[in-house]
Amino acid sequence: MTSVRIPHVAYFSMEIALQSDVPTYSGGLGVLAGDTLRSAADLALPVTAVTLASRSGYFRQQIEGGRQLEHPQAWNPADHARHVPVKVPVRVGAREVWVTAWEWRIESHCAESQPVSVLLLDTDLPENHPEDRALTGTLYGGDAAYRLAQEMVLGIGGVRLLAAIGCPVEKYHLNEGHAALLTLELLREQMERSDCDLDAAIEAVRRRCVFTTHTPVPAGHDQFEHDLVHSLLGTLASAELLRRLGGAERLNMTLVALELSGWVNGVAQRHAEVSRAMFPGFEVHAITNGVHPWTWASDGHRALFDQHVPHWCHEPELLIHASRIPLEDIARAHARAKASLLAHAQRVAEPVALAPDCLTIGFARRMTSYKRPLLLFSDLARLRRIARRYPLQIVMAGKAHPRDWEGKQHIEQLHAIARELEGEVPLVFLPGYDMDLGRQMTAGVDLWLNTPQRPLEASGTSGMKAALNGVPNLSVLDGWWLEGWEEGVTGWAVGPDGPHDPAVDSLSLHDQLEQVIAPLFYEDPQAWLHVCREAIARNGSQFNSHRMLRRYVLEAYTR
Repeated sequence: MTSVRIPHVAYFSMEIALQSDVPTYSGGLGVLAGDTLRSAADLALPVTAVTLASRSGYFRQQIEGGRQLEHPQAWNPADHARHVPVKVPVRVGAREVWVTAWEWRIESHCAESQPVSVLLLDTDLPENHPEDRALTGTLYGGDAAYRLAQEMVLGIGGVRLLAAIGCPVEKYHLNEGHAALLTLELLREQMERSDCDLDAAIEAVRRRCVFTTHTPVPAGHDQFEHDLVHSLLGTLASAELLRRLGGAERLNMTLVALELSGWVNGVAQRHAEVSRAMFPGFEVHAITNGVHPWTWASDGHRALFDQHVPHWCHEPELLIHASRIPLEDIARAHARAKASLLAHAQRVAEPVALAPDCLTIGFARRMTSYKRPLLLFSDLARLRRIARRYPLQIVMAGKAHPRDWEGKQHIEQLHAIARELEGEVPLVFLPGYDMDLGRQMTAGVDLWLNTPQRPLEASGTSGMKAALNGVPNLSVLDGWWLEGWEEGVTGWAVGPDGPHDPAVDSLSLHDQLEQVIAPLFYEDPQAWLHVCREAIARNGSQFNSHRMLRRYVLEAYTR
């Protein structure tokens, strides 16, 4: 058999979740990046990652009177990482900005693994202007100029720093369009070291670049005015070339990445279809996201899988055999996870009383309008009626971007609804949504709820984490759930696979709760546990980052 030589891959992402209390991530994109790199370490793949140090973090969430307050979440890279004694310059506007890095090593618990280095780019150097020292401060902070300068540090500075330390990069993987400027730096290098024409240089860059797009929401694609781009980017690329690659009206970073990447993929089959419609003329493949099995399985489920499915964490496809695990063992592992979550909720959300035997619904997402966090509460009279027959309790969490005023209003509305439902349907909003809280919630609730507006869910990995822990999904048919959904087997659908209709979705959601899910939970616990077990076997075995990364290797990296 002919072996496949795997090229050394540089994985670029604006955010990477390295560990829960290190604020180099804001949400799903960063968590996905972290899971990808943890799987790379498990599988001993030659990968080096590049991100920003984000010394001031994203923000620490505080809830006061139902309102979200944001606080800096500063951290010191020196406490966790090794300084790389190298500096490279990046011209941002009229000034030279020096960029250094810190090396964080992602270790694996698996045998025959290989640590993955993550380079955290840092401009907080005494030789830099005070404004430039802050460029690697706040994740997704500041105005358009700050954001573009950050993307210059990431893309251009990242390529130059990798070259300075002698990293033998053969492929560059852009995790979303924030890193698109690396392609222009590669293009500049290609033109300087060879006498080929522009079109030949573009083809050479395309052969080296892989691009994953993550969002079908137009606002999620960074765009910058050409005047701003010219003032900051200078001579890296001509105005004519930037308009050719990134659009005539504004520089669209997703377009730049699409034009200069030889392999492009969406993060679910439906998302790839939507992306092809958004960007006609581009070939967009589909590699559905996954979650890192060891990271997201609760302690009780790790022990359960160790006992019944040896080697599951290195070969998670073996979890298909979870269908042989005794149902009483599934019940014990879940009860342990649920007790842990409810104990945490009692500590931070007193005096709301949560019962261990009550059907507990979980919802934790970025708080923004298209995620529709209020859909469950669109018919409070019916929700009360359901709860009188079948007791319900709800645990929610999520951050709104500091400039997303509608998202902040959703958080206030949820707290108002909690007061309105007091004594009838306990509703707890847990502040400070991070990896640790996400792990507790996806394992500890009984039912995972996901209600995005179709077709705006690119993938949605929180439901995969729930399924891995034997928590069934109740979800809109979008993103990964279109592939993982088996009605009444792995979970249940909210609404049809069709045009967006809030009224239809609301009716479907409450019908499912009242007529199917709550009766099953309370009246046939053995059948309920069977659904929990099948979620592990059918979803957990498929929607993991090991499978995802192996597909990247075979279909994208080795092309």
